[in-house]
Amino acid sequence: MVTTARNRGLMLAAAVFIVDQLMKYLVTGPIGLIVEGQSIELLPIFNLTLVHNYGVSLGMLTAESNAMRWGLVAMTGAISLFVAVWLWREANRIDVLALGMVLGGAVGNLLDRVRFGHVVDYADLHFGDYRPFLVFNVADAAITIGVLILLARALLVRDRKPEAENENA
Repeated sequence: MVTTARNRGLMLAAAVFIVDQLMKYLVTGPIGLIVEGQSIELLPIFNLTLVHNYGVSLGMLTAESNAMRWGLVAMTGAISLFVAVWLWREANRIDVLALGMVLGGAVGNLLDRVRFGHVVDYADLHFGDYRPFLVFNVADAAITIGVLILLARALLVRDRKPEAENENA
């Protein structure tokens, strides 16, 4: 049962990674957003806007030098390794899937950082001039959703104790 959950978590990580890289390719290739800041309106509330993200979440830890870039690569690689080990050891199916989302997103953004020196962001959700999020990508969304699931489970859900423990209490 645990192996099946692990496999599903790893397959979800691979799917997130592939969809993330495919979307980045489409946006910067066939769709043609090649200049940072270039934008295409798809819906009144959603644009494709090319942004080169040299930092991490919310623009923190911006890599202003090549050494800082590779420092972010190392940090992101270490986090990805930690998440992969956690996924491998985790028994709860929901947590494994959430970790798969985080892992796939982290590796997708890690590959961008290695290849380009920045992460390719393009999803621009807005309501008039109000933007509830910075421009993001599939990897960012998967990481955010995965972390929110992990937090919700940790804070709000109590796993039932095994029957043997309930009888001895």
